Amino acid sequence: MSGPPSGQGGLPTSGRAGGRWSGVSLRLRITLLATAVTLACLLGLATAAGRGLGPVLTGAVDDELRVALSTAAADVATGRAPDSPDGLEVRVLDTAGDAAEDSVGDPAGRAGDAPDLTRDQVRTLKAGTPVTAGGGQPVRWHGVVTTAPDGAQRLVVAGTGLVGQAAAKESGGRWLLLTALVGSLVAGVAIWFAVGSALAPVARMRESVRRLAPGARVAVPGGAAPELRELADDFNVLLDRQDATAERLRRFTGDAAHELRSPVASIRVQSEVAVASPDPRLSQEVHADVLADAERLSALLDGLLALARSDAGELPPAETVDLVDAVRAAADRAAAGDAADRAGAARPGDPAVPVPVVVNALTDRAWAAATHTETELVLDNLLRNAGRYTRTRVVVSVLAQRSTVRVLVDDDGPGVPPEHRAHVFDRFYRVADDRARASGGAGLGLALVAELVRRRGGEVAVGESPDGGARFTVVWPRAR
Repeated sequence: MSGPPSGQGGLPTSGRAGGRWSGVSLRLRITLLATAVTLACLLGLATAAGRGLGPVLTGAVDDELRVALSTAAADVATGRAPDSPDGLEVRVLDTAGDAAEDSVGDPAGRAGDAPDLTRDQVRTLKAGTPVTAGGGQPVRWHGVVTTAPDGAQRLVVAGTGLVGQAAAKESGGRWLLLTALVGSLVAGVAIWFAVGSALAPVARMRESVRRLAPGARVAVPGGAAPELRELADDFNVLLDRQDATAERLRRFTGDAAHELRSPVASIRVQSEVAVASPDPRLSQEVHADVLADAERLSALLDGLLALARSDAGELPPAETVDLVDAVRAAADRAAAGDAADRAGAARPGDPAVPVPVVVNALTDRAWAAATHTETELVLDNLLRNAGRYTRTRVVVSVLAQRSTVRVLVDDDGPGVPPEHRAHVFDRFYRVADDRARASGGAGLGLALVAELVRRRGGEVAVGESPDGGARFTVVWPRAR
């Protein structure tokens, strides 16, 4: 069953979200986002302020009414008729809410009839709680019960109309919303210029990167923020790595082309000789030489392919490999090797005589975290390298430690001079170029050993053997 076509159901949500912002500059994104957040905050504040405007206005009226009511109650308690301040109404009622007469019979407060209050509102006022009465023209009332000089209980109320308060709330809300919109617009413009100023050094850095000459580095802008300095430094580190990789690739390509050219040219020359000469014996010799060059070319290509796969990051899952068995199997393969593989070797002994490989295992099992293919390549290359230069024998030792497994390969050949030990694991590096070419080496075997071991978290090293030759040490992580 095939999956959804590209751009339809199989596309992740993050990809679709990113597509909506494609082509939009970072400056505009930040400005739009910050402006939207500012607008939302200001609208929320304006809405809250608009809702709180009514209680604020009512609270101011209540404060004024309390002052007037306190004065009026004191007047009634002393037998005086209370005055009504400008804009306020003061009435003296009985406890039932009807208009009352004072001790001398004059209308209380001289304010006319009793206000239009329900029984529930009267009870609320007697409890000291203000009420708002009236429908289309609301009036705010405060009340307090006091005792007149004749001992009668009187309900003194003070009120004022709330006409225009609703319009004030609506107008204030509109002005608050308008202020929020204008404030967001001003904030957006300010954010646009602020972000542009902050990104200006990045734009200058980008222009300098575009004009970089080969081998040049990005100049850190003067007075730049620490983040921009760190960005420039990291970019320069990246350029250093890129240049190092390009140089390594250039050198590797040149060395590989040079190594491939030699066997190919040899095969071509010998083939031309075989074609030009009708002598069967010469043709047989040429065929043998061509076969040897073809095998060398095949080994070189196998090494290049293995290194290319390693460079590409191909790392199969680690397995549990018994290095004792792996070393013994490698020793058997080396002992069963064709004597022709050792023809022309640089060791002083007879090249036609197989090199004995002695295995010293101080433990029955030594489990390493690697793969069988990797351990075979590593051990075969080390034994082949030691067999080329040893005089009498090759000794392989296996040591198991708590967290690692160590393999030592010793020979009694000429060894590796100290000045070359830091480079023997480099690709196409040879201690003695003529000797390596005579032995069929291309300078890739030890490089492949180092690559296969190091990518598993292991180590490789070369030093002096107790037998007088070279000692190659390989350390693998121990399998858990």
